[in-house]
Amino acid sequence: MKAGLLMAAFAALAVGQRPSVGQTLTAGDVRAKRVIDDAVAALGGEKFLNMQDRIESGRAYSFYHDRLSGLTIAKIYTRYLVVPPEKSGQDLGLREREAFGKNEETAAVFREDVASNLNWRSAKAVPKDEFERYRDSTLRNIFYILRQRLHEPGLIFESRGSDVVDHVPVEIVDITDSENRVVTVYFHQTTKLPVKQTFSWRDPQTHDRNDEVTRFARYREIPGGIQWPQEITRERNGEKIYQIFADSVTINQDLTDDLFSTSELGKKR
Repeated sequence: MKAGLLMAAFAALAVGQRPSVGQTLTAGDVRAKRVIDDAVAALGGEKFLNMQDRIESGRAYSFYHDRLSGLTIAKIYTRYLVVPPEKSGQDLGLREREAFGKNEETAAVFREDVASNLNWRSAKAVPKDEFERYRDSTLRNIFYILRQRLHEPGLIFESRGSDVVDHVPVEIVDITDSENRVVTVYFHQTTKLPVKQTFSWRDPQTHDRNDEVTRFARYREIPGGIQWPQEITRERNGEKIYQIFADSVTINQDLTDDLFSTSELGKKR
């Protein structure tokens, strides 16, 4: 094999692609690998990959038919878990608490296989279909993929070239896993950071197709040396459904397990 092909093969292995014997990687494969590596480096490199937990505080807005339908103070706690690469496409590798209100009067807590909506009086299990939507969305989130799934067997990165999207020059990469879940991610050509991702899913009841778009903006370097978006916007089928503006983001705060209890509201940090 020529030296260039050998280097490309090793590069592919670094991000989880495993070429079969005799397979020649294309220029697009190498280009996609470069985009992914650049994104990890731009996000903080080893500091990003070794991030143990995160707290995002700010204002969250919900929309219905593109009109504002709700707003609240929000605080999102995330703690990453260790998941073997062969399981990272099935098992959730994080726990999350989404707390709302000035005094965090209500919260939604998501663990690996169960979730609950909590208030000071009660805890109510999140319906299974809603939990599966959360699980699928998390597994397709680009930050989760870069933090938790890079070495997953069968994960493929394919370049779709460059373009100008939303007035921003981008590199476009399709990420496909062994279950044929596909997410398309748009990386800023200058900053190397993800600015947009898209994927589609079908409603299990109606079988209607839904197109999800998430946009990431206003990146800032947070204490700990990581770049993180302060503005995240989600759209479904062309309509805005959710937006969060973070006033503060901190990492590696040694979040404890009782914060992620699904049976009681628990303590606050």
